Amino acid sequence: MRVADFDFHLPPDLIAQHPCPTRDQSRLLVLQRQPQAQTEARFHRIGEWLRPGDLLVFNDSKVIPARLRGRKPGSGGAIEILLLEECAPRQWRAMLRPSKRVREGSTIVLGPEHAPLPATLLRKESDGTVVMEFHGDPLAFAASHGEMPLPPYIRREPGATHAGDRDRYQTVYAREAGSVAAPTAGLHFTRELMEALRADGIQMAWLTLHVGAGTFLPIKSESIEDHRMHEERFTLPPETARAINQAKAEGRRVIAVGTTTTRVLESVARGHDPGNDLWGTRPDHEVPPTFQPLPDVAHGRTRIFIHPPARFRVLDALVTNFHLPQSTLLMLVSAFMAPGEPDAGRVLLMEAYRHAVQERFRFFSYGDAMLIT
Repeated sequence: MRVADFDFHLPPDLIAQHPCPTRDQSRLLVLQRQPQAQTEARFHRIGEWLRPGDLLVFNDSKVIPARLRGRKPGSGGAIEILLLEECAPRQWRAMLRPSKRVREGSTIVLGPEHAPLPATLLRKESDGTVVMEFHGDPLAFAASHGEMPLPPYIRREPGATHAGDRDRYQTVYAREAGSVAAPTAGLHFTRELMEALRADGIQMAWLTLHVGAGTFLPIKSESIEDHRMHEERFTLPPETARAINQAKAEGRRVIAVGTTTTRVLESVARGHDPGNDLWGTRPDHEVPPTFQPLPDVAHGRTRIFIHPPARFRVLDALVTNFHLPQSTLLMLVSAFMAPGEPDAGRVLLMEAYRHAVQERFRFFSYGDAMLIT
């Protein structure tokens, strides 16, 4: 399939720049696949389409304030670092701007003059990232001086994160620090809504996938089959695997909150390639006809790319946001709309997106939500 097939017209004013004042008052578009039906509601009503015994699975990764600003000694030129992943004590893979102005071995100074953090550029990688060595604790420094790594389509003045972003670009259940982008489907849940769902018999479980900066990168190939996904770290705890296995055995639905959760569940279901420590590397359509219980221990890295005509081993329903044109997330949701079909899901999803644009739903990270059942 062509990447261009997943394009759609989106008026710029529908790209949400700020979250809904109350998390669960964002709008919700419910898409029922069999029989086909479409309903509009507010997110706090999501329980009306859930059943007692449904299992909601959440990604509890916590966004770190990973954008750090500094200067070059001597020239004073502005420098920006986006932390990506720790690769050794006080050494981090990062994105550096402007990287051409900084040579390997050079030291830059981050933060205010009264509390500086020096960092040395150890090496530049072939993929455009760099490895930085920090002369101090970068996470502690980021907690005080870092900015939330908002995606580029959310406009803020350089160096001025909106006062509410530290709270709202984070789920209420975030626990495991490590993401540089929020698992945005979960941003709509409040603690009160989650308690109400539990009272109605909805079960909940957690896993962790640390969302990387690759989530912002566009697909450069013309064909989706030629695209290679970025790697992301994940952990599926034993108690979550057991909850999923029991739900599937009893015929209850497993509902992923977000595409990041989906990628973990389907990666583990597809098995592990011990040669390169990557999960979910087999073609998406190669799925056994019946559910096989998930292993009790599952952690590693995944680069799974779910797109039509993928089939799903674990997922029965999906909570998700409205995604960017030509994005891998849009392709994943298209596959879920009609599993195993080469193009039917894309057609159905594009019709739903046209309706959302017409009805002025808000798009992307701070936007509205969908429930696909």
